[in-house]
Amino acid sequence: MSLTANDVKKIAHLARLGIAEQDVEHYAKDLSGVLALMTQMGQLDTTGVTPMAHPLDQMQRLREDAVTESDHRDHFQTIAPQTEAGLYLVPKVID
Repeated sequence: MSLTANDVKKIAHLARLGIAEQDVEHYAKDLSGVLALMTQMGQLDTTGVTPMAHPLDQMQRLREDAVTESDHRDHFQTIAPQTEAGLYLVPKVID
């Protein structure tokens, strides 16, 4: 798919982007290349390919799931303007 300068101007308007007039043709060429690459990638057979969360074979470092603070809810609710049944009451914002 090849984008024209007019297509780029429409896309820029929809995205609320300002593009200088002298750069429109450059963007049209670059965006057309990206769309061509996506089309090419969409034609690949990916059956049997396992999805990856990250391109490198790494594990996420996780911290120990331990309680580090005590519960202060009762204290905070005593100083709150309005509470009911353990919940904070706030003014209605949306009608």
